[in-house]
Amino acid sequence: MTALEFAPAPSHDPGETDPVHYGSLVPEGHTIHRLADDLADDLAGGAVVASSPQGRFTNGAARLDGQLLDRSEAWGKHLFLWWSSGELLHVHLGLIGKFRRVPAMESASDTVRLRLERDDVAWQLTGPQTCAVVTPPDRETVVAALGPDPLRRGARRREQFATSVRGSHRPLGAALLDQGIIAGIGNVYRSELLFLLGIHPERRASELSADDAGRLWDVTVDQLRRGKRWNRIVTVESADVGRRITRTLPREDAHYVYKRGGEPCRRCQEPIDHIEIAGRSMWFCPTCQPR
Repeated sequence: MTALEFAPAPSHDPGETDPVHYGSLVPEGHTIHRLADDLADDLAGGAVVASSPQGRFTNGAARLDGQLLDRSEAWGKHLFLWWSSGELLHVHLGLIGKFRRVPAMESASDTVRLRLERDDVAWQLTGPQTCAVVTPPDRETVVAALGPDPLRRGARRREQFATSVRGSHRPLGAALLDQGIIAGIGNVYRSELLFLLGIHPERRASELSADDAGRLWDVTVDQLRRGKRWNRIVTVESADVGRRITRTLPREDAHYVYKRGGEPCRRCQEPIDHIEIAGRSMWFCPTCQPR
C-alpha cells in the first residue's frame, strides 16, 4: 500500500468502548460502523482542519487540511474517509488505537496522530495500527482480502460466509477471528455468538451444516446491529438476567460468557469455562455448548 504512515500496535486485552471514545480496547466491527456514521455527522458539510500534533502524519494531514469530507465507510475493522480533493484516508485502530471526540477548544496532546476539526468539534486519533492516505486501488486490495461484513448490505453475503466458514478445518473459535472469513468479529463476539448457538468453540468449522452456518450469520447480523445501535456489546436477553435490556445495562450483566470464567452460566448455572484458541482466551459453558 502507498501508506504515508504505519505503526504496528502492541498486544492488548480486548474490551468495549463508550459513545465518544472509539477504540478504548480493541474495537470490533460494530464500533467502526458507528464511528463512520458519527464522523460523517460531525465533519461533513464544511471545510475540515486537519493536523498532526504528534508530527508523525504531518504530510498526510496537510493533504487533507481544508478539504470537505464527502463520505465515510466501514468494512469490518477498517475505516475509509473520502475527501473532496480525491484523497482517501484509511484508518485501522488495531489493538490500542483510539478515536476520541472532544470539544474543539480542547488542545491536543503530542500523542495525537491526526486531529480533524470542524466548527466546535474535533476528532483525535491516537495509537492506530494504520493511518494512511491511500489510493482507491489500495482500498480495493484491503477489501478484497476481507470476508463479508455483517453490517454491509448484500444479498449473497450470507451464502458467501456459509461457504467460506465451512471450507475451514480450524476450530470455529479460530475461524471467527479470521477477517478473510467474516469481517469485523473480535474476541468478545466470537465467545458470545457461539454460546448463543450452543456450539463448542473447538468444533471444526467444516463440521457446520449449511443451515447452522446460515443461522450463525443471522445471529451475527442481529448482534452487530444491536452493537452499532447502542455502541456497545450487549448479548444477553431479559429472561436470563431478570431485567429489561437497555444500552445502560451494567457491563457485568451484558455478556453470557465473555470474561466470566468460574461464574455460573446465566442459563444452566454451570461454571463458565475458559480456553485458549488462536492464541487468545475465550469463554464457553461446558453444558450449554457440549463438545
